[in-house]
Amino acid sequence: MSERTVITSLTNDRIKAIRALDMRKVRRETGLFVAEGASLLITARDNGVVPQTLVYQTGSAESGITRGLVTWALKEGADVLEVSEAVLAKLASKDNPQTVLGVFKQAFAAVPDPGHVDGSQTWLALEEVRDPGNLGTIVRTADAVGCAGVILVGTCCDPHAMDAIRATMGSIFAVPLVRIDRDAFVDLAHRWPGDVIATHLEATQDFRSRAYRGPEMLVMGSEGPGLSDSVAAACTLRVKIPMAGQLDSLNLAIATAIALYQIRGPRLKL
Repeated sequence: MSERTVITSLTNDRIKAIRALDMRKVRRETGLFVAEGASLLITARDNGVVPQTLVYQTGSAESGITRGLVTWALKEGADVLEVSEAVLAKLASKDNPQTVLGVFKQAFAAVPDPGHVDGSQTWLALEEVRDPGNLGTIVRTADAVGCAGVILVGTCCDPHAMDAIRATMGSIFAVPLVRIDRDAFVDLAHRWPGDVIATHLEATQDFRSRAYRGPEMLVMGSEGPGLSDSVAAACTLRVKIPMAGQLDSLNLAIATAIALYQIRGPRLKL
């Protein structure tokens, strides 16, 4: 079992290293990220994911949830840092700061093998999504509908950015993330045993008009350009969400949620 370390200095090297994880370059170099708040740490614990370091504010672990998280982290061998309010303020987000956070190792899953994908699964592919908040919300939705995983195609925003992690509400620890370049994804789509479904502005088929053949792969494009021509061409179906107003598109996270619930609906029960 680990022991707690008390830190009160704002210039402590360990504190500076954690604070530096705000920068994508540092997250890429270290392979680490920060998840803030008890609810996210509880989800990590429930999914068997242990932080490398847990940081909590002095006085917040006398009882309740934080105490339980500290006990768990110590038992699992994580470094546990008890810090002053001033130190935690340097680490926590400015909006709605929390009194506990964890430093975790980034984890990416293997690309699914088309020859061994269960027919009941639904996968989600996102091509070059740029907004971390959208990405985090989509990961949370993928968790809610029981997606087997989320595939990040091409140059996507960082799923481990603070805004993305916060938006997942902990689902970052429950939903497998896969990274793949565009050419490799096109090859994967061609070998996929079920429907590969593109939402596309030029589609003429209502996304509600058919039953989909599993294992499904829903493919969503970036917030601005949408799907690239090569990825769209690799999909077996093109569908569209009908709209009655003046706009011709929805926010990416909302459009993805609507499409996922349509596809996964027959398998979801109260």
